[in-house]
Amino acid sequence: MHATLTRQKATAEPARPDGLDAIKPLPIWFFAFEGVLGAAYDICHVWHFAWVVLVGIAAVNAVVGLTVLRRRVKLVKAMLKNGRTRKIAVGLIALRVGLHVVLGTLGADVTGTAAHLALATGMAAATVTLLWFDQRVTFRALGLTTV
Repeated sequence: MHATLTRQKATAEPARPDGLDAIKPLPIWFFAFEGVLGAAYDICHVWHFAWVVLVGIAAVNAVVGLTVLRRRVKLVKAMLKNGRTRKIAVGLIALRVGLHVVLGTLGADVTGTAAHLALATGMAAATVTLLWFDQRVTFRALGLTTV
């Protein structure tokens, strides 16, 4: 029976010639690293020595990306080559600058701890959501399934 199931699985999912069928999606927790970095500006305004922790988180992000997620390098390269990912990065920067300009124009500058923490939370959530969405779109464009 095991041999039959193996044969059925092999015939149901033919191997792709480009080798992309072995790529698995990045876990959502990996995007949390990026979310923290997206919130870094406001975190550093609340806690002035937070940059030390943020540098540590960036280092952990790099180590995890190069070791634990090593087999997913093709996916990361595909996402980085994608213009949509660059648009997301530029869009997040524009969102931050735009929010500060609009709030400054309205006389509601982000200066308090609560305001910086709220903005940091919003930027982190937007970063994680947009990167996760970009991954889904990339998988669909490549004809891959996201589990």
